[in-house]
Amino acid sequence: MRSGVLEFLQNLRAEIIHEFEKLESSHKFQKTVWSHHTGGGGEMAVLRGQVFEKTAVNWSGVSGDVFPLSEAKGPYFATGVSLITHMSNPHAPTVHMNIRYIETADRHWFGGGYDLTPMGFVYEEDKDHFHNSARKALEPFGVYAEFAQNAREYFYIPHRKKERGVGGIFFDHLNSGDFERDFTLWQAVGGSFLGAILPIYHRRISQSFSGSEREKQLEMRAHYAEFNLLYDRGTKFGFQSGGNPEAILCSMPPLLKW
Repeated sequence: MRSGVLEFLQNLRAEIIHEFEKLESSHKFQKTVWSHHTGGGGEMAVLRGQVFEKTAVNWSGVSGDVFPLSEAKGPYFATGVSLITHMSNPHAPTVHMNIRYIETADRHWFGGGYDLTPMGFVYEEDKDHFHNSARKALEPFGVYAEFAQNAREYFYIPHRKKERGVGGIFFDHLNSGDFERDFTLWQAVGGSFLGAILPIYHRRISQSFSGSEREKQLEMRAHYAEFNLLYDRGTKFGFQSGGNPEAILCSMPPLLKW
């Protein structure tokens, strides 16, 4: 099971990196390998360019003798691909995607999803395209409505009393007892990501913007950082498992303001 999961993750990550680099004229991802102190490690891939002010497409596969969260005990293996984009153009939204697989001593599960965060400028056609892509990918499994509601609840910033963005899909602890079905669903989520975001970026990355619109983008980025540092499960898991701080904090915007 693990080998198939790892192969899919590596192929998906390579495809995303390739497609993101096609949007840049002269910038490439810089890759950094890191090791985990209890086993395994990962690779950061970070690009800072003209279209992407900063984007990271990271992979990790770590193991240890003690699962870092209370939901399971004993030895574990956790692997996944996680990405974030922070765009130079304020009209091009931030997007986040993560898919992960975890094994513990007595069980396994899948998790992940993707969500869209406009930085002050919401376009209904972009929002509709993003959600329709997710809906189409999940249609064979009948879980879109559930996963979309999960995203609305998960990506909520309590102290701001608002959602982080315009939603998406989110799921965790997926283990129906049918590994092949769960694996296929998980692959459908990862495989539909580029189709959900690339048309939006092709529409927005060359759009003109003003200085005041840039200021609005920086203010909204601060809300994004607040969520990731205070509430995000991946950030907490990364730190509690002794992960690489640089890789964990790749999700932070390059510039923001309060």
